[in-house]
Amino acid sequence: MRLRDLVRTEAAAETPHAERLAAAQAVRVYFQRPERPGFLVSETEDGPVVPVFSSLEGLARFAGACAWASTTVGDLTQLLPLGVRALVDPLEPHAFLLGNAAARDTTEDRTPTEATPPRGETE
Repeated sequence: MRLRDLVRTEAAAETPHAERLAAAQAVRVYFQRPERPGFLVSETEDGPVVPVFSSLEGLARFAGACAWASTTVGDLTQLLPLGVRALVDPLEPHAFLLGNAAARDTTEDRTPTEATPPRGETE
């Protein structure tokens, strides 16, 4: 299942919350690997983001031939620096932001994989 499909399922609430959360956290994403360990962070109007992709092909369209790494969404949300979000599939019409766990509200109705559309995006 693709990350975009999991977000749509989350929005539609078609499966139990625990199943949706577990499935989303297991999805693999790809990103450009910097020379030193960490993430390549871009400053945007919406704050700092790390572009990540649901496929290697998407990363190649964005960055061309490059060194890359991958991780699961669950690990990504734990590893992102405080205040930095992941912009998933930035070249796609339905790109969305994932917040990191440390920057999230700890109430039960908020999860590290909760999607937020980028500024200007509407559904």
